[in-house]
Amino acid sequence: MMNRKIFGGAGATLASLAFSTAAWAQAAAPIKAPDAAQMAGMVNKGDTAWMLICSALVLMMSIPGLALFYGGLVRAKNMLSLCMQVFMIVSVAGLLWCCVGYSMAFTSGGENHFFGGLSKAFLKGVDGTTVGATFSNNVYLPEFSFVVFQMTFAMITPALIVGAFAERVKFSGLMIFVVLWSILVYYPMAHMVWYWAGPDFLADAPTDSGLLWGWGALDFAGGTVVHINAGIAGLVGCLFIGKRAGYPKEPMPPHSLVMTMIGASLLWVGWFGFNAGSNLEANGVTAVAFINTMVATCAAAVSWSLVEHFHHGKASMLGAATGAVAGLVAITPAAGYGAPMTSIVLGFVVSPICYIFVAKVKNMLGYDDSLDVFGVHCIGGIVGAIATGIVASPALGGQGVFDYTKFPAAFDASTYSISSQVIIQIKAVVFTLLYSGVISAVLYFVIGKTIGLRPSIEDENQGLDISSHGERAYNM
Repeated sequence: MMNRKIFGGAGATLASLAFSTAAWAQAAAPIKAPDAAQMAGMVNKGDTAWMLICSALVLMMSIPGLALFYGGLVRAKNMLSLCMQVFMIVSVAGLLWCCVGYSMAFTSGGENHFFGGLSKAFLKGVDGTTVGATFSNNVYLPEFSFVVFQMTFAMITPALIVGAFAERVKFSGLMIFVVLWSILVYYPMAHMVWYWAGPDFLADAPTDSGLLWGWGALDFAGGTVVHINAGIAGLVGCLFIGKRAGYPKEPMPPHSLVMTMIGASLLWVGWFGFNAGSNLEANGVTAVAFINTMVATCAAAVSWSLVEHFHHGKASMLGAATGAVAGLVAITPAAGYGAPMTSIVLGFVVSPICYIFVAKVKNMLGYDDSLDVFGVHCIGGIVGAIATGIVASPALGGQGVFDYTKFPAAFDASTYSISSQVIIQIKAVVFTLLYSGVISAVLYFVIGKTIGLRPSIEDENQGLDISSHGERAYNM
């Protein structure tokens, strides 16, 4: 027995040694790169983790960031209603995105280049095993990570609009508007700007794309889709709904600039997910978008404060926060295309332009854009979208544009023309203004004539916290 045990142990050892030798030999053999079929089932865990983090950061921009930023700017009697509006827009938009939004934005429209189909309505065919390629064409993400990331964009965009007519909109009418506007305006714009596909994810060049993508318009993270889109809808809304009772004769100062500063700070932090996350993977371009977002915002905050100092003799906290948001808006379409130094210039340039619209043009034309959605988001978005054509130039340290004739796709610096790209950017801006402005106007008119968009003067004077929700933000 003893000998057999010893022999048996030695035999096992020899077998193990032989297996290890074979394993080492196999490991030392040349490694064959996975083919397209194999790659289609692979995901990058680091990129997936990054995208999920970015999704949470963008959600933080809406709640609590935007809610506090806007809430601090209104009068105390409307603080809670403003927070409720943002909170519920986020909730409704998230459900709507899963039902029809994702499919309308990111599936093929066939010969139609304005919106996608309904092949993935209610997330049909999307599960934990489905994947999609990123812009590099050789990095894969679980499709759900892309769905939820883009969902957060669909949440915050309609929430931006409410600042233009804050303190004077019916909650029910606003919710109906958000649903219809998302379907008729936001999803088509997202498709037109960001959708492209070939016969499969590994195609050398896109054979199907949204309208503005096909034009060659550059929008890294949402200058047209988010900011110009929401900004012009806000302006149209404040014109249709009318001025606040007592505006401009009665003083209507912000009730808590501390909340506004906290909200602006949360927006700034969350915006790194918004801009850097839009690269859809964690690589060098992601770092470019990250640092550009940082420095453009710094420059815009300083620039606004300087303008205020020269105009009024002192800089304000409200101005610094507003300038920071203007910088964030302007760098959004250019984040992954520009370079840090040109991004700083963009930040310094955008604040004086937005300041003119906020401090001069609004008063001159007499419209009541309560929280300056048009003056900051729309104008800042226009400046950023057009400037993207300049800062993306490789001659200025920019990235150029994607070359889809190469695999994996890469930025092409050889044929970039600033003048040609700026013309394309202007076309995209004009289209966005007209498309969103006209459809928004129709929606405001129809809802105003049916459900109604404005509360009674008595309810408005009492404050929407009590009249719309039966609560107060502050109980003294």
